[in-house]
Amino acid sequence: MSETKSIEKKPPYGMIAILFIGAFVAILNETLLNVALPSIMEDFDVNATSVQWLSTGYMLINGILIPASAFFIQRFTNKKLFITAMGLFTAGTLLASLAPSFGVLLTARMIQASGSAIMMPLLMNVMLTAFPVEKRGAAMGTFGIVMIVAPAIGPTLSGWVVEHYSWRTLFDIVLPFSVLTLVLAAFKLKNVTPQHDIKLDIFSLILSSIGFGGLLYGFSTAGDKGWDDPLVYGTIIAGTIALISFVLRQLRMDDPMLEFRIYKYPMFALSSAISMVIAIAMFSGMILMPIYIQTIRGISPMESGLLMLPGALMMGIMSPITGRLFDKYGARALATIGLTIMIVTTYFFSRLDMETSYTSLILLYTIRSFGMSMVMMPVMTNGLNQLPMRDNPHGTALNNTLQQVSGAIGSALLITIMNNRTESEAKELAADAMANMDPSMAQPSAEAAAGMQQQIMNEAMLHGINFSFLISTLIAVIALVLAFFIKRVKPATEKKEADLTLSNASANAVSE
Repeated sequence: MSETKSIEKKPPYGMIAILFIGAFVAILNETLLNVALPSIMEDFDVNATSVQWLSTGYMLINGILIPASAFFIQRFTNKKLFITAMGLFTAGTLLASLAPSFGVLLTARMIQASGSAIMMPLLMNVMLTAFPVEKRGAAMGTFGIVMIVAPAIGPTLSGWVVEHYSWRTLFDIVLPFSVLTLVLAAFKLKNVTPQHDIKLDIFSLILSSIGFGGLLYGFSTAGDKGWDDPLVYGTIIAGTIALISFVLRQLRMDDPMLEFRIYKYPMFALSSAISMVIAIAMFSGMILMPIYIQTIRGISPMESGLLMLPGALMMGIMSPITGRLFDKYGARALATIGLTIMIVTTYFFSRLDMETSYTSLILLYTIRSFGMSMVMMPVMTNGLNQLPMRDNPHGTALNNTLQQVSGAIGSALLITIMNNRTESEAKELAADAMANMDPSMAQPSAEAAAGMQQQIMNEAMLHGINFSFLISTLIAVIALVLAFFIKRVKPATEKKEADLTLSNASANAVSE
């Protein structure tokens, strides 16, 4: 305990900065390639379904490895783990930059993902270990810059690079930072997280991979392939069965790969539920806005990315500030104010039209981001604060995994709602146009008919987007209701942790 106490008195800021940079470039890389996919399709002569695997495959590797991160963090020192993860990410980045074929590029992305999957849980766990509970808000607020800003600025940076240079430049930009972080880690990192001599249960890893991987793939492809596609519902069913089996197996194990019993802590369970609901609502802005801006309004991808940039910068500026406010006032006040702002701005997004100005869109999106910055990290940190230190790896792994899964579910849900509403509105608008057409007038030319059909589709899609934003507003209201039940968690004492361990052991003995 003396080592932990010394760490708490003087947190290792230099070491955290190295982890911070590594996590930032890894998470930035996750969204960096999205805008470049059309260029890669052209260069390697592959179709849209194939090229999408550069994003889908990256996400699946994350979904498989993040649940296992709890085991890795407990079993290995944080220095070895970070150097291994950063080494894999750097090797994948170099291979992607030089990739002579699409197959090599896809392999490189998988190698990158295998490294980046460990970064986020590892950084969170080091910060939870290095800072006492009463100072974690400020620390985790700074960490929020990585979690929120890196994915947000990815498309903007990517849009500018692809417009002026080759898509390979995206990897060339990331590579020097990766190498520098790797070198600094080899010389400067110290071990601060406790290790336990535990063994990996291979069957649990298989169940976890099928469970989380199946759900992520199924929900992520549902918006494109449709819910009636056998691959979609097949993978969702297989993932659900495997996940239930995985959870039941973990509950029966003395040293589980992922400890689900931490949901007995009420504030952690509540924060996890709120975070999942927010992740679903958050994706409405990230998915629906580009469709509205680019497809309906005809604004370029570069300008679309720039529209979202002030919001990302706002979240980056506010994240450390809200962290300090969390330390002073707790999560409930911040979450209720932030969610109220999110609900109001999301409702305004449900009333978009063809004349909504670019400035209005930037302003609304930035204010919405301001509200979001007051919710995500304070709520998550409050939940993690209730956990004993030994359960921090499980808490960070579960939070990161469930956010990925709920984000995929949210994307699929909102895209499905938008498509269904668009389809029904298109039929109604087409029927109205036919009914209002004067029979005595000459039939419109093919060009005029095509223009009319395009106008109908744009109007229908606008209705679909607005309705999806309205549903997203209602989802955010659920999070607001849950936020009123948040209570400030006091620092756990060693005695309380020991009593809880003893009671759990007694309960297990009785059940046996």
